[in-house]
Amino acid sequence: MVKVLQVCLRWLFMRVENVFNVAFGDKMNPFYHLGTISFWQFWLLVVSGLYLYIFADTGVHKAFESVESITHDQWWAGGLLRSIHRYATDGMILTMLLHMLRHFAYDRYRGFRSFSWLTGVALLWLVYIAGVNGFMLVWDKLAQFVVVATAEWFDALPIFNGTMIRNFLYLETVNSRLFTLLAFIHIGAPLIVVFIMWVHVQRVPRAHINPPRPIAVAVTLMFLLLALVKPIVSQGGEADLSVVPTNIAFDWFELPVLALVYVVNPLHLWYWVLGLTALLFLVPWLPPKRRGAAKAQTAITFHPDRRTVSARFGETLLDAGLRQDIDLPYECRNGGCGVCKCTVLSGKVDPGLYQPSVLSPVELAQGKVLLCCATAIEDAEIEYQPRTAASRIREYRAQVAEMHKLAHDVMLVRLRLPPGETIAFKAGQYINVILDDGQRRAFSFANPPHEPEFVELQIRLMPGGRFTTQVFETMKVGDELRFEGPLGDFTLRESSRPIVFVAGATGFAPVKSMVEDAFQRGLTRPIHLYWGVRSLKDLYLPELPERWARDHDNFHFIPVLSEPAAEDAWSGRTGLVHEAILEDFPELREHEIYACGSVRMVEAIFPFLKQHGAEDGACFSDAFSVSARSMAFQPRQS
Repeated sequence: MVKVLQVCLRWLFMRVENVFNVAFGDKMNPFYHLGTISFWQFWLLVVSGLYLYIFADTGVHKAFESVESITHDQWWAGGLLRSIHRYATDGMILTMLLHMLRHFAYDRYRGFRSFSWLTGVALLWLVYIAGVNGFMLVWDKLAQFVVVATAEWFDALPIFNGTMIRNFLYLETVNSRLFTLLAFIHIGAPLIVVFIMWVHVQRVPRAHINPPRPIAVAVTLMFLLLALVKPIVSQGGEADLSVVPTNIAFDWFELPVLALVYVVNPLHLWYWVLGLTALLFLVPWLPPKRRGAAKAQTAITFHPDRRTVSARFGETLLDAGLRQDIDLPYECRNGGCGVCKCTVLSGKVDPGLYQPSVLSPVELAQGKVLLCCATAIEDAEIEYQPRTAASRIREYRAQVAEMHKLAHDVMLVRLRLPPGETIAFKAGQYINVILDDGQRRAFSFANPPHEPEFVELQIRLMPGGRFTTQVFETMKVGDELRFEGPLGDFTLRESSRPIVFVAGATGFAPVKSMVEDAFQRGLTRPIHLYWGVRSLKDLYLPELPERWARDHDNFHFIPVLSEPAAEDAWSGRTGLVHEAILEDFPELREHEIYACGSVRMVEAIFPFLKQHGAEDGACFSDAFSVSARSMAFQPRQS
């Protein structure tokens, strides 16, 4: 039944959104900004409410008189703001309902999204309560009905047992304390709303709290027009508890529950309201459950960054990347604009639900998906087009200025740019060497940014590798290379946390750049470098980090050999590199982990490190693999 309801709602939303795309364009489609429109309406509520509060009074008769004065004596300000205040409340409830209904239709309320769903339910009820409370402050005939109906409804509960309505049997029983209490509730509820709104967006990476300016202006002008065409006025004069109010213009949008108090048993109405609330809170865990064998946590490698991040169950590729500081392109976040279109290089990905007009069946067959809709079923590699690529990535020509072997299978290559030309990069970034047929091979900068007169690369020979074989067999000083860059964001974050570097094989290259840059900038944070290799001959520059350790008190170097040879006569650390880290750091909370090596190494160590306190937001990687489809982005393997 729920599945059928979701399908029907999805069909409706798809078609309505498509019409709005034609009318407004995908970037200004209100259905893609329901959450931010709700936020904007709340700001309108706050601004208009503050103005009304300045002139409102809380006396028994002065409450009504002050509202009338606001409405009519200064209709051009207070009168308009009173109308905007009411219409914005209705509008906020409407957009919140549509927002939740849309997430339900598109099945975006489970797993990682359940937190936002639960806070959204709480927000909806709080706004509704504040809206109903606002009717009472006017103290007209409609306010009289709302107050009496609310009292009679609460009296149905055993805890009150008829005591509430006694306060409203006679006019003499109502005093200014009632209006002070109502005003306190009307101010207190929005304060709680502000806090929950802040909490609501905490798990949404780079969440926007305001809609695009044209939409914000349009919403504001719409309320202003409504205020002029159909202004909100008091109903039937001042409240009079000796007379039952009749002929009032009832608000069926915010007050239908109170009308039901006189139609059904009030206690049964409580059962229905509390039952509906409980059902809404339980929705993320109710069937139908998603089918499939999706892992609780998957590893996603993004290209061209070559960064591997973790994605929680149900978390979109976009949210996973943004949460871990990858600058992915996006616009609507609702599968309607196509800005976040990407390519799945390997692994299984559920494309999710989106507007068919932005992702054709042919593109889907080619491995294209939308970052904002797709979720990873298993570990995957994703290629996307950086939105700022055109402005920061350039093509360069350079000459090979120096070559010498650092080890039997590692070559140091220094490239010199033409006179007067430099490349600005950050420590930890990389370049793509462009081959004759346009294929690309990526290598990290091994030199720090303050040595821009050359580009230093550390290239490992891969058996059968096209470019690396050329480097070791035919390349010579004076040869010209084309490359593009800089690329990637595997860079040091600004913080005060101790740093743990984990390098595997030539993963030492970007670490070298980052460490030397840290020394140049005067960083005093504790730095531990764990360099894991198979045997001593693979440790191709041990004297350099050893010198760093002698010259800098905050730096510590721990080489780890997994399979030392007998002739190595090795007396240092052995085994797996993550085991050495955990021996030294049983608790990794409040540390930053930077790992550079193969995807297999990164995937192997991060789960163990996280079991010992390493935090998702403090684990960064520059992982590379030999995936056949991603070879163009993974040069160290070819």
